[in-house]
Amino acid sequence: MPPRRNAAATQRATGSPAPVSASSTATASSSSTSTTPQQHAQLVASQGKERAQETAKGVVGAVETLWDNYLEQTPSRLKLIDSFMVFLMLTGIAQFVYCFGVTNYPFNAFIGGFAATVGQFVLCGALRIQSNPDNKPTFPILSPERAFGDFVFGSVLLHFFVWCYLG
Repeated sequence: MPPRRNAAATQRATGSPAPVSASSTATASSSSTSTTPQQHAQLVASQGKERAQETAKGVVGAVETLWDNYLEQTPSRLKLIDSFMVFLMLTGIAQFVYCFGVTNYPFNAFIGGFAATVGQFVLCGALRIQSNPDNKPTFPILSPERAFGDFVFGSVLLHFFVWCYLG
Protein backbone atom coordinates (compact mmCIF):
# COMPACT_ATOMS: atom_id res chain seq x y z
CA MET A 1 0.00 0.00 0.00
CA PRO A 2 1.47 3.40 -0.89
CA PRO A 3 2.21 5.78 1.96
CA ARG A 4 -0.32 8.46 2.76
CA ARG A 5 0.48 12.04 1.94
CA ASN A 6 0.57 14.66 4.57
CA ALA A 7 -1.45 17.81 3.79
CA ALA A 8 1.46 20.02 4.79
CA ALA A 9 3.86 18.10 2.54
CA THR A 10 1.42 18.42 -0.35
CA GLN A 11 1.15 22.16 0.25
CA ARG A 12 4.94 22.59 0.27
CA ALA A 13 5.37 20.50 -2.85
CA THR A 14 2.66 22.17 -4.94
CA GLY A 15 2.73 25.61 -3.39
CA SER A 16 -1.06 25.59 -3.08
CA PRO A 17 -3.01 25.59 0.15
CA ALA A 18 -4.15 22.20 1.41
CA PRO A 19 -7.83 21.37 0.84
CA VAL A 20 -10.07 22.21 3.74
CA SER A 21 -12.65 19.64 4.78
CA ALA A 22 -16.03 20.42 6.28
CA SER A 23 -15.04 18.96 9.64
CA SER A 24 -11.95 21.17 9.89
CA THR A 25 -14.03 24.22 8.95
CA ALA A 26 -16.56 23.38 11.67
CA THR A 27 -13.74 22.88 14.14
CA ALA A 28 -12.15 26.16 13.19
CA SER A 29 -15.40 28.09 13.51
CA SER A 30 -16.25 26.49 16.83
CA SER A 31 -12.76 27.10 18.19
CA SER A 32 -12.92 30.81 17.29
CA THR A 33 -15.76 31.30 19.76
CA SER A 34 -15.00 30.64 23.37
CA THR A 35 -16.93 27.55 24.43
CA THR A 36 -16.26 25.21 27.25
CA PRO A 37 -15.93 21.49 26.63
CA GLN A 38 -19.30 20.96 28.33
CA GLN A 39 -21.01 23.47 26.02
CA HIS A 40 -19.36 21.85 23.04
CA ALA A 41 -20.58 18.41 24.12
CA GLN A 42 -24.11 19.76 24.58
CA LEU A 43 -23.98 21.39 21.15
CA VAL A 44 -22.84 18.16 19.52
CA ALA A 45 -25.52 16.15 21.38
CA SER A 46 -28.28 18.57 20.33
CA GLN A 47 -27.10 18.46 16.71
CA GLY A 48 -27.12 14.65 16.87
CA LYS A 49 -30.67 14.64 18.25
CA GLU A 50 -31.83 17.01 15.50
CA ARG A 51 -30.28 14.81 12.81
CA ALA A 52 -31.87 11.70 14.31
CA GLN A 53 -35.30 13.39 14.36
CA GLU A 54 -34.88 14.53 10.73
CA THR A 55 -33.84 11.02 9.70
CA ALA A 56 -36.77 9.45 11.56
CA LYS A 57 -39.17 11.89 9.92
CA GLY A 58 -37.60 11.10 6.56
CA VAL A 59 -37.92 7.35 7.01
CA VAL A 60 -41.46 7.54 8.38
CA GLY A 61 -42.46 9.96 5.65
CA ALA A 62 -40.97 7.73 2.98
CA VAL A 63 -42.78 4.67 4.32
CA GLU A 64 -46.07 6.59 4.55
CA THR A 65 -45.68 7.82 0.97
CA LEU A 66 -44.86 4.32 -0.23
CA TRP A 67 -47.91 2.86 1.55
CA ASP A 68 -50.24 5.58 0.25
CA ASN A 69 -49.02 5.07 -3.32
CA TYR A 70 -49.43 1.31 -2.95
CA LEU A 71 -53.02 1.67 -1.76
CA GLU A 72 -53.93 4.19 -4.47
CA GLN A 73 -52.14 2.81 -7.52
CA THR A 74 -52.04 -0.98 -7.09
CA PRO A 75 -54.89 -2.94 -8.70
CA SER A 76 -57.00 -5.13 -6.43
CA ARG A 77 -55.78 -8.32 -8.18
CA LEU A 78 -52.21 -7.54 -7.23
CA LYS A 79 -53.23 -6.68 -3.66
CA LEU A 80 -54.89 -10.11 -3.40
CA ILE A 81 -51.71 -11.81 -4.64
CA ASP A 82 -49.63 -9.73 -2.22
CA SER A 83 -51.81 -10.71 0.73
CA PHE A 84 -51.46 -14.39 -0.21
CA MET A 85 -47.68 -13.92 -0.42
CA VAL A 86 -47.66 -12.40 3.08
CA PHE A 87 -49.69 -15.38 4.32
CA LEU A 88 -47.18 -17.79 2.72
CA MET A 89 -44.28 -15.92 4.28
CA LEU A 90 -45.85 -16.04 7.74
CA THR A 91 -46.64 -19.74 7.29
CA GLY A 92 -43.03 -20.49 6.34
CA ILE A 93 -41.74 -18.55 9.35
CA ALA A 94 -44.14 -20.42 11.65
CA GLN A 95 -43.02 -23.79 10.24
CA PHE A 96 -39.36 -22.85 10.66
CA VAL A 97 -39.83 -21.67 14.25
CA TYR A 98 -41.87 -24.76 15.15
CA CYS A 99 -39.31 -27.12 13.62
CA PHE A 100 -36.31 -25.68 15.40
CA GLY A 101 -38.10 -24.42 18.51
CA VAL A 102 -40.40 -27.31 19.41
CA THR A 103 -39.49 -30.48 17.54
CA ASN A 104 -38.18 -31.70 14.24
CA TYR A 105 -39.24 -35.33 14.61
CA PRO A 106 -40.87 -35.84 11.23
CA PHE A 107 -38.13 -33.85 9.50
CA ASN A 108 -39.32 -34.90 6.05
CA ALA A 109 -42.70 -33.33 6.88
CA PHE A 110 -40.96 -30.04 7.70
CA ILE A 111 -38.92 -30.19 4.50
CA GLY A 112 -42.01 -30.97 2.42
CA GLY A 113 -44.13 -28.25 4.02
CA PHE A 114 -41.40 -25.64 3.90
CA ALA A 115 -40.59 -26.48 0.27
CA ALA A 116 -44.29 -26.17 -0.61
CA THR A 117 -44.46 -22.78 1.10
CA VAL A 118 -41.33 -21.42 -0.57
CA GLY A 119 -42.27 -22.87 -3.97
CA GLN A 120 -45.78 -21.42 -3.79
CA PHE A 121 -44.29 -18.03 -2.82
CA VAL A 122 -42.04 -18.10 -5.87
CA LEU A 123 -44.93 -19.08 -8.14
CA CYS A 124 -47.02 -16.21 -6.69
CA GLY A 125 -44.16 -13.81 -7.34
CA ALA A 126 -44.02 -14.92 -10.97
CA LEU A 127 -47.81 -14.55 -11.25
CA ARG A 128 -47.64 -11.05 -9.77
CA ILE A 129 -44.92 -9.96 -12.18
CA GLN A 130 -46.67 -11.40 -15.21
CA SER A 131 -50.14 -10.04 -14.37
CA ASN A 132 -48.97 -6.52 -13.45
CA PRO A 133 -50.31 -4.05 -16.05
CA ASP A 134 -47.11 -1.97 -15.76
CA ASN A 135 -45.10 -4.96 -17.05
CA LYS A 136 -47.13 -5.31 -20.24
CA PRO A 137 -44.18 -4.18 -22.44
CA THR A 138 -42.05 -6.94 -20.92
CA PHE A 139 -44.66 -9.63 -21.60
CA PRO A 140 -46.45 -8.38 -24.75
CA ILE A 141 -48.12 -11.65 -25.78
CA LEU A 142 -48.85 -13.00 -22.28
CA SER A 143 -52.37 -12.40 -21.01
CA PRO A 144 -53.23 -12.42 -17.29
CA GLU A 145 -55.35 -15.52 -17.89
CA ARG A 146 -52.37 -17.34 -19.39
CA ALA A 147 -50.22 -16.27 -16.43
CA PHE A 148 -52.85 -17.64 -14.04
CA GLY A 149 -52.99 -20.91 -16.01
CA ASP A 150 -49.21 -21.24 -15.72
CA PHE A 151 -49.51 -20.53 -12.00
CA VAL A 152 -52.15 -23.25 -11.51
CA PHE A 153 -50.14 -25.78 -13.54
CA GLY A 154 -46.96 -24.99 -11.57
CA SER A 155 -48.85 -25.23 -8.27
CA VAL A 156 -50.33 -28.62 -9.11
CA LEU A 157 -46.90 -29.89 -10.18
CA LEU A 158 -45.26 -28.50 -7.04
CA HIS A 159 -47.80 -30.08 -4.72
CA PHE A 160 -47.60 -33.40 -6.55
CA PHE A 161 -43.84 -33.54 -5.90
CA VAL A 162 -44.31 -32.49 -2.26
CA TRP A 163 -46.96 -35.18 -1.79
CA CYS A 164 -44.68 -37.81 -3.34
CA TYR A 165 -41.80 -36.66 -1.12
CA LEU A 166 -43.90 -37.12 2.00
CA GLY A 167 -44.63 -40.67 0.84
